[in-house]
Amino acid sequence: MKDLRRYLALKYIQYLVLSSSNTVSTLLGLLGSAYTMILLQSAKVSSKSTAVLISSLAQADILVFLSIVSDVVLGSFGAGVSPAASALARILLTANTHVSCVLLSCVAFEAYLITFLPSESRPLRTVRNARLMSRVIWALVAAECALFLMDDHLRASSASTPSHSPLELLFQLSSAASALLRSLSYILGILLRIINVYIYYKIFFSMSPR
Repeated sequence: MKDLRRYLALKYIQYLVLSSSNTVSTLLGLLGSAYTMILLQSAKVSSKSTAVLISSLAQADILVFLSIVSDVVLGSFGAGVSPAASALARILLTANTHVSCVLLSCVAFEAYLITFLPSESRPLRTVRNARLMSRVIWALVAAECALFLMDDHLRASSASTPSHSPLELLFQLSSAASALLRSLSYILGILLRIINVYIYYKIFFSMSPR
């Protein structure tokens, strides 16, 4: 449907084109996701693997809404936004960005398969596989964010931790793992941008009149 294609275009611009989020793109993304979740409940939208991936993509924006709520609720207990609220909001936005980027790449890869390998890829492009892929992506990002939260907590409590204690060793391991994971996430983000551009470049020119 045209509305779903417009939504995907909006999401590609928001997560894979813009260098950083802003108020306008965030608001448009939230409105687009809310409309898409309503649209996907319609009987006019067939239950296909692409629809499952798009549904999971729209649901990821719930994390953005929760980050805004955490800023307002937790920040209301102090003069400004508390460190706890800021850390939670940052983690929620990180989860939203990572889930969305990977799901958008899955949609792009599926479009590539549909365009160039429609018959060969049909056994892979099932609703069951799409749901499994979405769950795996969410689980991996949840584990990533849990590590980031643990690292933030250990950093906050490291000032009162005695040297050479087991907690100090745990802090060092967590800090090293978090730094490595952030570097890998940054590299993966760049690779996903390149791959998405390549995929849609191939699709565009394969459909252009020769």
